[in-house]
Amino acid sequence: MNKGTLWTILGVIAAIVIAWILVELLWGVALLIVKLVVVAVVALFVFFLLRAVFSRSSSE
Repeated sequence: MNKGTLWTILGVIAAIVIAWILVELLWGVALLIVKLVVVAVVALFVFFLLRAVFSRSSSE
């Protein structure tokens, strides 16, 4: 095994490790964004539900 082959193998291993870390970070950010969107939709639903309930009870 010559020196070039060793550096190629180490380069491939380093690329895999760096890619793994980047994918983990991007996956975490993507999940955070999805969670925020779901929370916003649920919050809007609850807000309009509460508004409807309290507007009915105050008009009686």
